[in-house]
Amino acid sequence: MSRDPFSSDPRDDRGSQDSPTDTRSGTTRLGTSRNPKPTLPEIFRESERPQSLDVPQEIEGHDSGRTHYLGDRSYFLRESELRTLSELGTFRAISARDLARISYGGDARKMEREIRRLKENSLLSEKKIEGERGRTIRLFALTKKGARLVRTSGAVPDEQAIYHGFVKPREAKHDADLYALYHAEIERIKQAGGRPIRVLLDFELKRRVNRDLAAASSREITPGVRAEIAERHGLAVVGGRIALPDLRIEYDSAEMERKHVDLELATRSYRPRMLAAKAKAGFSLYARREDASRLRRVLDQREITAEILSL
Repeated sequence: MSRDPFSSDPRDDRGSQDSPTDTRSGTTRLGTSRNPKPTLPEIFRESERPQSLDVPQEIEGHDSGRTHYLGDRSYFLRESELRTLSELGTFRAISARDLARISYGGDARKMEREIRRLKENSLLSEKKIEGERGRTIRLFALTKKGARLVRTSGAVPDEQAIYHGFVKPREAKHDADLYALYHAEIERIKQAGGRPIRVLLDFELKRRVNRDLAAASSREITPGVRAEIAERHGLAVVGGRIALPDLRIEYDSAEMERKHVDLELATRSYRPRMLAAKAKAGFSLYARREDASRLRRVLDQREITAEILSL
């Protein structure tokens, strides 16, 4: 369900120029104590920087924490709290239901305690939107301060984009759905011996493609030029347009080769032509269980061989 390829999003926080901060062991709870900053050797502990997005679930009793500094304020975060902030920054928005189920292993009470602490310290915000059949969906997203803390903490790879703030309700729900999609696919990657490295949302891929199209606008954008740009980004041209997925996962294979997989979350609103185009582009297709059977029939009617996996 990719969005308008010419959209832009000022919430991309990758370019933050904040001074570097890091973590230090401490006993203060999440708060705003004015403890002195760590010494230089403590700041640059490169061995502590994560090398992938594959972070194991911690048991709360053994969930250690560190003090993180942002300007003259300090925040003591458990590893699970920092992981929550990092995941929110990566996916822009996550639903309370999926966050509790996936990141907290079904422990909704622990999630609510940590969400409350993070909200009290203005690191994340909550928004309620209307879902299907009138149901209310709770979504979480980073604040600008939360995005800065994630970036300076070293909790995610440097090349990973970090977002903050909510977009339009429909797009926020779309982003939240991608969190479950990601975790379904990385299970397949891990079973094959791979290790996830980075996530690229559709917005980031669109921005890269549009930048190259704009650079080529001084000459005629022929089918050959368009195909060249698509290939540069590991994409395909379908029906005269560069097909863009909802989500890309970059990972290292069992043979230590850098690869990627492009994912599309198909919904019941997909027209047959649109679904066929996504399949022809070579994307891995997922659908909610209630939509999967109908979408499989659409592909069969068009004699397109493609697998639709159920979430």
